Amino acid sequence: MRDAFPLFSLIIPIIAIAGGITMAIVRILTQARLEELARKERVAAIERGVDPDKLSPVVGSESYGIGNSRLRRAHGLLIGGLVLLALGLGMGVVFGFIEPEKGHWLVGVVPVFVGIALLVSSRIVWPKEGEAR
Repeated sequence: MRDAFPLFSLIIPIIAIAGGITMAIVRILTQARLEELARKERVAAIERGVDPDKLSPVVGSESYGIGNSRLRRAHGLLIGGLVLLALGLGMGVVFGFIEPEKGHWLVGVVPVFVGIALLVSSRIVWPKEGEAR
């Protein structure tokens, strides 16, 4: 079991990097697909005789409300904070059961504090009552 600890310290960053790259690729493909669908919808409306001046312009994915609004940013921080908080607690519990007397449970403290910081950031960025989102 002592040999598993260094292995975990190498695997976790590799998984995080691979997951981040995968999320970026999926986001790019999803936004491109939404933009393509918006353009097709606009062309179909024009073919049906709708005045193009009355249609909202297709500006990237902004026309579907997927822009960088404060609420969207706050949701991202909230989700990231909850995931890191759960990850840190889980790592602390797992490593606490492996060798409790050696204090390996402290490995989970860093993700817990980063998760808490993200949750606080989410609360700060969250739009207040009456603010534009």
